Amino acid sequence: MTTTAPAEAAVHKNPSGAAQHPGPRRRPGRIRRIALPYLLLLPALLLELLVHLVPMVIGIMMSFKELTQFYIRDWGAAPWSGIANYKVSVDFDAPVGEALLHSFLVTVAFTLLSVGLCWLIGTAAAIYLQDAFRGRGLLRTLFLIPYALPVYAAVITWVFMFQHDNGLVNHVLHDQLALTDKPSFWLIGDNSFYALLTVSVWKGWPFAFLVIMAGLQNIPGELYEAAALDGAGMWQQIRRITVPSLRPVNQVLVLVLFLWTFNDFNTPYVLFGRSAPEAADLISVHVYQASFVTWNFGTGSAMSVLLLLFLLVVTGVYLLLTSRGRKPADV
Repeated sequence: MTTTAPAEAAVHKNPSGAAQHPGPRRRPGRIRRIALPYLLLLPALLLELLVHLVPMVIGIMMSFKELTQFYIRDWGAAPWSGIANYKVSVDFDAPVGEALLHSFLVTVAFTLLSVGLCWLIGTAAAIYLQDAFRGRGLLRTLFLIPYALPVYAAVITWVFMFQHDNGLVNHVLHDQLALTDKPSFWLIGDNSFYALLTVSVWKGWPFAFLVIMAGLQNIPGELYEAAALDGAGMWQQIRRITVPSLRPVNQVLVLVLFLWTFNDFNTPYVLFGRSAPEAADLISVHVYQASFVTWNFGTGSAMSVLLLLFLLVVTGVYLLLTSRGRKPADV
């Protein structure tokens, strides 16, 4: 025997007499499941605001103040200067703006060369170590050593190697290989740019190698086998299969390398000290000198804000250009 009592109990009538069914009620467990991911992300979000956003806002405020050594104890009392600090920074006919422009151009050239060489060496090493052979694991471990070493310990070692009188670099290039007429000065003058570039590439290419090697694992081996049966050589396989398949990986890798290299402060600071040579005057050290050496924190903050805006524009343009031509997956 069946009963209709539950069904009739679930039906309510409105004042007009028409039957009305209540909507589904949301269960408390479902609300907890929806809110749980946000609650787990809340500590990270608060730390992100505390570590990055709050100092960023304070730095932007400082860029509009005439903050010098006279207001270090109470920088809130520093008078507002408006956009005067920005005018000084972008006045390329004045000494401050001219020095900033030179540092910017040096940084751009250094970043492009470093990122290009890191990507090229890392890609070549990852492709070479893709096939299994005896000793491959040992080579992979050795290749990752520069990336695993602490920056300060690694760069200080390079400082000793670049010494003029008893450095290993001059000993190899001049004494053993006789490639130079006399021992070179690597930490001053024009050679400082090449010394900085060498250290940057040496410690940066293992990261590119690691990322590219991980990306190669997702390329099916059947593609290379089919290409080999069709008569494609190694270079054709790299051009037609490897490079297109690694496009999403390279898009992220190149951007990360660019941002890391452009903002690199530890390498030039440890390599040259507080005053970098003119040929290796990266903008990160230049902003540091403008802030903590001359005690003009307002101008240094304005330079930092300009640098932030430049990196945001470059990142946006890069993502826009690299995303063109990528069709969304068909549903």
